[in-house]
Amino acid sequence: MPPMDSEIAPARPLPPPLPPPLPLPPAAPLTLAGWLREGLRAGVLREPRLPPESPAAWQLLALVAIASVVELMLGRFEVAGPASFDLRGWLAPQWSAALLLLMVWCVLPAPRSLAAWFALWIVAAIPANVVSQLLSIAQAYGKMPAWLDGVSWSAWALYLLLWAWVIAVAVRLAARFGVDPPRRAALALGFVTLFGLSAWQFPDRPWQQDAAEAEAAERPTLELSQETFETQQAVWDKAVASLAPQRPGVTDVYGLVFAPYAEEEVFLRESSMVAGLLADRFDAKGRVLHLVNSAGTSDTYPWATPLNLERAVAALAAKMDRDNDLLVVYLTSHGASDYKLAASNGALRVDTVSPGELRVALDNAGIRNRVIAISACFSGGWVAPLASDSSLVMTAADATHTSYGCGRLSPLTFFGRAVFDEQLRKTHSFEQAFAAAVPVIKQREVEAGKADGFSNPQISVGEKIRPLLRSLEQRLDGP
Repeated sequence: MPPMDSEIAPARPLPPPLPPPLPLPPAAPLTLAGWLREGLRAGVLREPRLPPESPAAWQLLALVAIASVVELMLGRFEVAGPASFDLRGWLAPQWSAALLLLMVWCVLPAPRSLAAWFALWIVAAIPANVVSQLLSIAQAYGKMPAWLDGVSWSAWALYLLLWAWVIAVAVRLAARFGVDPPRRAALALGFVTLFGLSAWQFPDRPWQQDAAEAEAAERPTLELSQETFETQQAVWDKAVASLAPQRPGVTDVYGLVFAPYAEEEVFLRESSMVAGLLADRFDAKGRVLHLVNSAGTSDTYPWATPLNLERAVAALAAKMDRDNDLLVVYLTSHGASDYKLAASNGALRVDTVSPGELRVALDNAGIRNRVIAISACFSGGWVAPLASDSSLVMTAADATHTSYGCGRLSPLTFFGRAVFDEQLRKTHSFEQAFAAAVPVIKQREVEAGKADGFSNPQISVGEKIRPLLRSLEQRLDGP
């Protein structure tokens, strides 16, 4: 029997609707520490938190500065011993950063996120770079394990593994920004190409070994001992005893080559070149005394001291025809504004040489015909003291300018190279060689950026020596 209406239960009221969920507060922008944290997470192949917006300009600059400081601090220890900062070596490879940003800009789905990607990437690259630099430091200080030291398959495998680490970080970071697989593959290929170009064309490093300190450390030092002095005496005696006598009826050329500064090997190289040139081109074999200060030549060449210079002039005068033969004197060193030539030889104290001392030695020896060449700064100050009717004097500079090419890396000075090593191999005329060399020297000084202007080499030719020089040229030019 159906229930009566009065018996029907009343309907329950519907519950009130729930309020809409409150919107989540926007994610707070990353602080500088947050960018560092997330970037380092990416650097060890963990998922970084993507920020809601790009970094502030100051944050990006701070991240670049932090990464650069880490690189430069560790880079200093990659060079064992004295080192100097090479700004060009640091800036030269930075073109790769611009190319890297261009590649990433091309593959990112939202180019506005390029700054965020770069901020994370600049930090993410730090772990792999630190590992690479620590290995370089270990190698520089001889602490590399034997199985990694030198060129071996294990060393190459580790090098390629570090590359793979960096590329994996970049590709994984790109994926986090929504880059699809084909574009990630293209990005990886771009990284490989970029690394290859950098290693091939731009191997520069921000810290370079100090060349001067390195050369000084490698250069032998002169040790003064009884054996050293006895050896020098024997070298001197042999050099003088070996001088060939004058040939009757022949205008012989004798040579005195003097290089008193031991701290720069360029003077040893140049003096050796001139001594060899005189022997080969001017028929002076056996008639050249080569005096040089260098720690490595104490047992082969007499020392270049003022007393030995005077003795050498006297020894040559004793062998030659002092009225008819020709003495060629070549001095090469650093020069000072007082016209004295710098002199050094390690622990041995060596006095400077002045133009007056050479003039007195030549006059006392009675040697009439002289060709004198001085390759040094301010060497024009030697012209007046040495000039005479029977002398040809030429210098690498005038009395107020420096010469060029006497640095530790120079093979020869500009003067010695142009006049002796180049022009005097084409002619036997000292005047012609000098005239042809001067414009060459000027051009080379301009190209080298010489700061104080043209060195302005000088020459003085006495009228009485010209006939003898012409006769000598004819003999040497003959068959």
